[in-house]
This record gives sequence, structure tokens and C-alpha cells, in this order.
Amino acid sequence: MPANQPNILLIMSDEHAPMFSGPYGHPLVQTPHMDRLADDGVTFTNAYCNSPLCMPSRMSFMTGRYIHHIGAWDNAAPLRPDAVTWAHLLRDVGYDVVLSGKQHFGGMDQLHGFRTQLARDLHAEKQHGLTDWDKGTPPAARPWQGLAQTGPGTTTEIEVDDLAEEAALTYLQDSARQEQPWALNVSFIAPHFPLVVPQRFWDLYPLDEIDLPNIPEGHLDNQHPVYQRMRSMFGCVDFPEDLVRRARAGYYGLITYLDEKIGNLLLTLEETEQLENTVVIYTSDHGEMNGEHGMWRKSNFYEASVRVPLQIMFPDGVSVGKRIDEVVSLVDLTATLVDIAGGHSLSQFDGDSLMALMEGNVTDWKDFAFSEYLAHGVQRPMAMLRKGRYKFNYSLGDPPELYDINDDSGEFHNLANEQQYQTICSELETQLLAEWDPEEIEKQVRESQKARILIDSVTDGQWRKPV
Repeated sequence: MPANQPNILLIMSDEHAPMFSGPYGHPLVQTPHMDRLADDGVTFTNAYCNSPLCMPSRMSFMTGRYIHHIGAWDNAAPLRPDAVTWAHLLRDVGYDVVLSGKQHFGGMDQLHGFRTQLARDLHAEKQHGLTDWDKGTPPAARPWQGLAQTGPGTTTEIEVDDLAEEAALTYLQDSARQEQPWALNVSFIAPHFPLVVPQRFWDLYPLDEIDLPNIPEGHLDNQHPVYQRMRSMFGCVDFPEDLVRRARAGYYGLITYLDEKIGNLLLTLEETEQLENTVVIYTSDHGEMNGEHGMWRKSNFYEASVRVPLQIMFPDGVSVGKRIDEVVSLVDLTATLVDIAGGHSLSQFDGDSLMALMEGNVTDWKDFAFSEYLAHGVQRPMAMLRKGRYKFNYSLGDPPELYDINDDSGEFHNLANEQQYQTICSELETQLLAEWDPEEIEKQVRESQKARILIDSVTDGQWRKPV
């Protein structure tokens, strides 16, 4: 890597499960530019978000802290204005740090350290419903409409993503980029639903060629109770096969649409002769179930929901074509961004820089990722610890789950009740609960929910609207 401060292009998508892309082995989804990042950079095969929901995941990533440390419980819990983000830390060492597109900041502060927003954050403009655990997880009044809406066309989301791309390209082409190191966070809504995509991308995926979710017979009847409740609350019914194929085709089309934007950004770096001094990073805030396990959207700890793509390409070819199987998470990426920029890491970080791991200079990597979920679809705190080959899921008041991801990547065989795995279960539970107190967190979450519901009722929700 150059001795001077490299530029940083951080590309973030929304709701991209990594197994639906070329670098992660999918036979249908066309992602030539993600493939290029894999060929010319580093691909992490076991990267996880720290909460499988948009705003909590992104606020955790921005601060490098777990959400129970920052109170970003759900999509209606704004980040505190005094929270230090990686954007602040990079500006502190001379970077021009700007945002183009979605970062889903709630409330009035829409920058949190970025110098400016180049485009528009559609999801931050929306007023999200308030979660109330006192109401439990009531069943949905009708099936989720995301599948019925699928097809070729355009949406406001597509228009906003096109604007984010255009603004980012203009920023990169500006001669002012030669004056100081820059960090550009280009963030797209795709492939987040609605599963509507321009015709030329829809045409890439004929419906009769679309693969179907892998759901073994009897699996849904024996699914863990927290997911049965979630499927019911989210309206995830047994959708007809033709709708499932259309929805997956729409999702695949959006991934290729996103991939084209990655390619356009890389091309502009080449044309402006900046690629030789720019670190390029691609990741997502969480995944998308895409019908697996009978579920759509995210909000759970199955691999398609909580695992994310993570690719890093360095200008001097560090670890070209390398695949790293050690377990990492987005708070580690936060620490890495600050490390690359030569910033001052804060002791508050819950993650560790990935630089030594990528350079092959570490033999004792922690090899674990922690994720938590404290929003709608559940009624009590949930957390996950992926350590090595095992994933341990904890849901307060429910039985635990343990999966051997190496041997059971589909997560169909819960080992938590098998005698030979009790020691592993106990060790992982002890580690998970050592710094995560579900009863205390439940108390904090419920207090926050009640306070926000009260404030909302007397202010008509004005406190949640960005200025």
C-alpha cells in the first residue's frame, strides 16, 4: 500500500446476501465487477453484519460499536449526535469524507461526520414504524406483498440509486480530488426490495432457469419457534412457485444492476488515474432471505440474512486473489478503515483492523463475529455468536440453536440438544453472555420503545423527520 494516505472508495449495498453472487459461488447471478474485485483483491468468505436490519447495522458500522453500546435498537432509534464515527476520524487526519446515497441516518443529523451528502437518502426520508414488544409478534393481516410487486420496470429506489451513482462519478471526476485524500462512501439501495428492476436486467434471468429455495420436507413445521413467529408476523406464507421464481429473478436482476454501478465507479477511477492510489471496498449492511427457510427480507441469524459480502482491493496488489475464511464482522471493517487512513483508533471500538489478517501477519485472529437483533419480528432480545465453524444463536426465553456451518451450511440440523455438543454449546453461550446481558438489554430496549412511542404521540413524529 502507498506510504501516503490512499483514497478510499467504500461501496455499500443494501440487503445483498453474498451467496447470490459470482465470487461466492452462485451459478446464475451475473456479477463480473464483483468477480474482478475477487480476482484483484481480497474476498472474505465469512463476514457478518452486527445486526441484520438497516439502521442498526449501519449505525454499528459507522461507530465500530455493537448496537447495545450505542442504543441503535431498530429503524426508528437515531444515532446520538455526539457519537464518534469513522467519518469523523478520517476527517481528523485530513480526508475529505463524503456520502452519496443511503446511510440511513435517522432524525435530524443526516451527516454524522460526512462533509456533505452528494445525493439523496430515500430511506432516511421515510418515517419507520415504532417497535412495541408489549404487543408481541401478531400475525400479519395479509401475505407480504413484496413478491406480488416483482417485475421489470423502474421505481423511486432505482431513480435514487442512479442519482447516487451520477453524483459519485461527478465527485470522482472533479480535479479537486487531487488536492487531498478523499473517502467516498457510495451507498445504494439495491438489491433491497421492491424487487423491480429495469427490463434489460430482468431479461438476464428467464424464469424457467431460476433456482428455488432449498427447503427440506418438514423443515418449516419443525423450525425454531422464533422463526415461526417471525414468518407469521412478516406474512411469509407458502407462496406459489411462480411468484417465488419471479421474486428471485427480480433480486438477481437488482444484484447485476448494482454490479454494473460498481463497474462504472471502477472505470471512472481508471479514467481519472486514481485507481493506482485508491483502496476499493465493497460490502452490504445485511442479507436477504430470498425465500430460503420460507422467509423473505432479513431480521434473523440465518446465513442469508446475517452474512454479508466483503471485498477489499488495494492499489499495490496486496493479497491479490486471496480468499480469507476466518470469521470477521463489519465492526472490524470500521477499524480497518481508520487503520488504512492512518487515523487514531478509539478504545471504544468493538472491532479489530483486518490489515494484519489480509497481509498474512497474524496467527491468532479471534475468528468470531457477534450480531444481535432487537427490533420488530421478535419479542425479546436475540444474539448470535459465530466462532470458527460453529454458530450459536440465543433468544431470551427460547431454546438455543447450534449449527456446524462447515458441515451444515443450510442450517437445517440444530445440534443444541445433542449430548456430544453440550460442551461447545456451553462454551459459546458463556462467551456470548460474558458482555451481553439479555435481561438488562431487554429493560433498556423496552424503556426506549415506551419513551419513543410517547414522544411520537405528542409531537406527531416530527422528532424523527430529517431537516
